[in-house]
Amino acid sequence: MSIRAVFTGIGKAVPSHIMTNDDFSKIVDTNDEWIQQRTGIKQRRVCGQDEAASDLAYEASVLALKDAGIGADEIDLIVVGTVTGDHPFPSTSCLIQEKLGAKNAGAFDVGAACAGFIYSVDTAAAMIESGRYKRVLVVGVDVLTKFMDWNDRATCVLFGDGAGAVVMEGHEGSDHGLIKTVLLANGEGACHITLETGGSRYPQDREWSEDKNPHIYMNGREVYRFAVGAMGDACMKVLELAEMNTSDIDLFVPHQANSRIITAAAERLELPEERVFINVQDYGNTSGGSIPIALAEAVEQGRLKKGMVVMTVGFGAGLVWGANLIRW
Repeated sequence: MSIRAVFTGIGKAVPSHIMTNDDFSKIVDTNDEWIQQRTGIKQRRVCGQDEAASDLAYEASVLALKDAGIGADEIDLIVVGTVTGDHPFPSTSCLIQEKLGAKNAGAFDVGAACAGFIYSVDTAAAMIESGRYKRVLVVGVDVLTKFMDWNDRATCVLFGDGAGAVVMEGHEGSDHGLIKTVLLANGEGACHITLETGGSRYPQDREWSEDKNPHIYMNGREVYRFAVGAMGDACMKVLELAEMNTSDIDLFVPHQANSRIITAAAERLELPEERVFINVQDYGNTSGGSIPIALAEAVEQGRLKKGMVVMTVGFGAGLVWGANLIRW
């Protein structure tokens, strides 16, 4: 009998500090109307100096484990989608493992930027479906505000910090869980979203790195154009793999980067507003945390219920993109 990777618990965590569009108007030449018209964002959560990725991930994980009704020592593996971990190494997943006391779990990070949760879920499902692991904790977390140029109005207003976590368990003979995934990439677009310093190419505090950008750079026009097409393409491909139609989707939960991109993807899928979940107005772009935070809120609000088919889709630096089709 086949094994399915079923979602049994979920949780989210965001910093307490809120930055509104009006707050940004005091820092850079912008205003609330300008930001909302172009992005849909009204506010975002921002980590303090003493908050890091593992802190938010831990909080979200505790809630996910509680929701699943299991202890940390019952987790076999921890997979964390992040590109803004506490350190270049050790992995953030190992820091979470220690904080949780998940003494029986292996742990590793997945670096797929804003598509990190999409990639991590598929990786975890493959591990579960193979029979090697029974229970996997999957976390999507990023703290992009730590790497922003607060004087660059083109990027600083876009991002927020946050984490979401799910517990995935192997169930035999179930029709719930991950149905299909598509994972895609195009390295030719790597130059459009970058953080140049901090890696082995341009290490910090080296003379050959002095003229490199230590902050997030994004070519907004190119990324927007890519995202509008990529989101729709990934959704159609995963539906084709599953031999399903858009009418089978009960809820569409895309990466929360820009309300105009989300609307364009929903229109291509011919999905009515009531079947599209949007919370970008409250959190901005939280990268790897975006989709699991949205899923957690959808559950809290009663918009995502057991047995419903939910489609998630994301895109990010790499360029990478993909979609998950899940029966909740």
